[in-house]
Amino acid sequence: MSSSATPLTALDVVTRLRAAGCVFAEDEAALLLSAATGPAHLAALVSRRVDGLPLEHVLGWAEFCGIRVAVGPGVFVPRRRTEFLVRQAVAAAPARPVVVDLCCGSGALGAALATALPAAELHAADVDPAAVRYARRNLAGLGEVYEGDLFAPLPGSLRGRVDVLLANVPYVPTHDVELLPAEARVHEPRAALDGGGDGLDVMRRVAAAAPGWLAPGGSLLVETSERQAALAEETIGAGGLAPRVVVSEELYATVVIGTRPA
Repeated sequence: MSSSATPLTALDVVTRLRAAGCVFAEDEAALLLSAATGPAHLAALVSRRVDGLPLEHVLGWAEFCGIRVAVGPGVFVPRRRTEFLVRQAVAAAPARPVVVDLCCGSGALGAALATALPAAELHAADVDPAAVRYARRNLAGLGEVYEGDLFAPLPGSLRGRVDVLLANVPYVPTHDVELLPAEARVHEPRAALDGGGDGLDVMRRVAAAAPGWLAPGGSLLVETSERQAALAEETIGAGGLAPRVVVSEELYATVVIGTRPA
């Protein structure tokens, strides 16, 4: 680091982060120290984190499935539990799959899938222009990214061809959004969180249209909460798909998979 009148020490950073309520202050301090280009930059990074900005927004990236994904202010940060959704998608994929990532956000899930399935034909879409900008950055050379509402922007040539339809839809009930941590509630787009009255509004739309896009034997995969799992399973089954629920106790993750009959 370059010289500064009062440079922050590692202990200073940890102390400030802990005082701000950061549970993993030591780990976060190490990341901020490694990202800083000098004392002034470090002070700025720490101030942004102490002010409540998500750590990933401060750093400019999030780690997901072992890769770094670019994120920034106003963009949904991929959650570690969603790695379970990606694992299930990889397990459901044939050798050369056609993959669609709806509600793709920053493109984190698509990037992870493309890494695990290098032969995949990947398409991703999101309604939020900011998310689409990051997705195009993260999926450059890996797949096509479209801006629009759910299936609307996808090319019609994909109908009946999709082997893996990944839809990490918002599923927080509207009345629960205000109970979320401030990092999510204040700094992430509400459209990426709010799933309507019971949290399943967007999922219903996806489930209703999915059979027309899936190839025979293709699968729709969505993440939900444990308390919503039964209703989500029923919702996906109502669309004509054969549903099942899989759970990861390690990641506290619940995924519903609906498969189109072969």
